[in-house]
Amino acid sequence: MQAVILAAGEGSRLRPLTRSKPKALIPVANRPIIDYVIDALLENGIREIVVVVGYRKEEVIQHLNSLDAPLQVVVQERQLGTGDALRAAEPEIRGDFLVLPGDNYINAGSIARIKGVRNAMLVAEHPNPSNFGVVVIRSGIVREIVEKPEDAPTFTVSTGVYSFTPEIFSYLHTNEIPDAVGAMIADGRQIRAIPADEWQDAIYPWDLLKLNTRMLRGIQPGIAGTVDASVVRRGVVQIGKGTTVGPNTVIYGPVNIGSNCNIGPNTVIMPDTSIGDRVVLEPFTYVADSLIMSDVTVGSHSRIVSAVLGQGCILADHITTTPSASLIEMGGRVQKEEFGAVLGEGVRAAPFTTFKNCIVGNNVSIVKGRMLAGRIEDGTRVM
Repeated sequence: MQAVILAAGEGSRLRPLTRSKPKALIPVANRPIIDYVIDALLENGIREIVVVVGYRKEEVIQHLNSLDAPLQVVVQERQLGTGDALRAAEPEIRGDFLVLPGDNYINAGSIARIKGVRNAMLVAEHPNPSNFGVVVIRSGIVREIVEKPEDAPTFTVSTGVYSFTPEIFSYLHTNEIPDAVGAMIADGRQIRAIPADEWQDAIYPWDLLKLNTRMLRGIQPGIAGTVDASVVRRGVVQIGKGTTVGPNTVIYGPVNIGSNCNIGPNTVIMPDTSIGDRVVLEPFTYVADSLIMSDVTVGSHSRIVSAVLGQGCILADHITTTPSASLIEMGGRVQKEEFGAVLGEGVRAAPFTTFKNCIVGNNVSIVKGRMLAGRIEDGTRVM
C-alpha cells in the first residue's frame, strides 16, 4: 500500500511560528510533527510514501533527506488546497493508498484501523468542531462534511486521514479533498467513518502546548550529557549529547532537553517541558509546561510557564510569562484560551518584561521591561 503525506501548506493560523517554518516542521517534544506521521506509517509496514511539498519546500526537502525512510517527494507549485496537492501526487499512485496531513499527530494504531478499508476516513470527537470539517455519520457511513461551520451539527470531525482508491482522482473537480469526498457521496459511493485511535492537531499557536504534552508522554529516559551529581531528577527525563546541567538543578519529567544546552545552576524544570538544542537557561530560572525551540537564551531569575518560545529568542533576566485566559483574535475569530505567551522567532526582551496571554511576532524587540498582553506584530520595536 502507498501513502501520500500532504506537507505543502503553511498552517497560517499557527502564525507567527509558520512565517519562518512550515507547520509540518514545527518541533514538538523536539521532533518535527511530520516525523510522527512517517513513524506511524512505517510501523504499519507502509514503505511507499509520497510527500507533497510546497511552502518553503527547500527546508522540508532538506529535512526529509536527513531521515532514514523511503520517501519520494513531489512539488505542489502553488498552494491552492489539499485537492490540488493530492492531484500533484497522482502520477505516482498505482493502487489503493492513504492520504495524511503532514502537520497533525496520528498514531500507528489509527493507521492500522483504516489501512485495510477502501474508501474511508478517520474521524474523531473534538470539543471545538467549528475549526475543522464536521462529519455527519449514519450507521458508520459518512453522509456529509460541513467545513468549519459556525454552528456545528456534531462534535465529530475529519482528521484529514483518508483511505482511497485511484477513483478519487476523477472526483477532484475543485482544489479541496472534502469536496471530492462530497462528490463521491452524491454519486452513491460509500465512505466509511473509522474512529481514530489517537489524533491531535494544533490549529492555533497555543495548541502546541497540548500537543507537546501529549508527545512527551512517549519519550524514553536517557542521559547523554553531563549532569552534576547534585541534580534532582524525577520521572522520565531525556537529555541530549553535549548538554550540561549545573548544580542544584531540579527536573521533574516528562522533560526532553536537546543537545549542547547549558542548564543552570539552580534551575527548576517542571513536567511537560521540551527544550531544543543549544538552549541556555541561566541560574535561578523556573520553566514549566513549555515548548522552547533551539538557540534560545532565558536570563536568570526568569519564570517561564505555559509558553512557546520560537527559535533564536534572547530573553534577559527576570522575564515572566503568566498564564491567563483572555480574548484574542486569530484568523478572523475571537478565541479564549489560557496560556502564558507565544514568542515568534528572534524575539528579544529586556529585563523585567512580563507576558500575559500574549502572542509576539517574529523579530520583535522589547527595549524596556513592561507588562505585555494581546498581539504584537512582526518586527515591532516596543519601547
